[in-house]
Amino acid sequence: MTTFALDALDLAALLCSRVCHDVISPVGAIVNGLEVLEDDNDADTRVFALDLIKKSANTASAKLQFCRLAFGAAGSAGASIDTGDAESVTRGLFGDDKVKLDWTAPRVLMPKNKVKLILNLCVIAAGTIPRGGVVTVSTSGPSEAPDIRLVARGVNPRVNHALAGLLAGKPENDTIDAHAIQPFFTGLVARQIDYEISIGTLDDVVLIEAKPVAAPVHADTVPGAATSIERDPNDVFDL
Repeated sequence: MTTFALDALDLAALLCSRVCHDVISPVGAIVNGLEVLEDDNDADTRVFALDLIKKSANTASAKLQFCRLAFGAAGSAGASIDTGDAESVTRGLFGDDKVKLDWTAPRVLMPKNKVKLILNLCVIAAGTIPRGGVVTVSTSGPSEAPDIRLVARGVNPRVNHALAGLLAGKPENDTIDAHAIQPFFTGLVARQIDYEISIGTLDDVVLIEAKPVAAPVHADTVPGAATSIERDPNDVFDL
């Protein structure tokens, strides 16, 4: 089975749809708050509206800053990105949400596509614990080609059955929509930088690892693909 080829224009359109989906809710809340300020002179209501506008503006800004690094150019070709900036935008994305971020990776300058991979894996990790929890991010090895590790802890974590195919560039029925474009894009980034991704679950933990492809690549591990793995509990919790 060959890797699914997505037209460049379709990729751009779907990523734009994903970004719009992320920001339309807080932007809509800002509009609603402004309408309340125009139509209602009650002091308490105006305080509520101003608070809504402030929180929604901060949320929209955080989402856009994250998308700029995770999906955008974020610098010229070959540029490096400070992982401190990556941590900052990820904390802003998670905000006061039910998923908390534990970023233990060192602050270094890292090639931008490797930072993109980390950020996109953060989104995937958070998606595996829909009822909330903690996502821990760590890296090891040289900053030019680090091993990346994310541990998502939460109640009843789940890995979408379509995730492996999307990361491998082999979506079900050879179709991609705006909901599926983010993991598909993550797989594209991984293959471009010759990384392989593995995902395993154990009890209330999801372990995601991304490492440079070692030659030869085993048949059951595809660059950019997710595979089920069994791990000793001590290894999973050893951060």
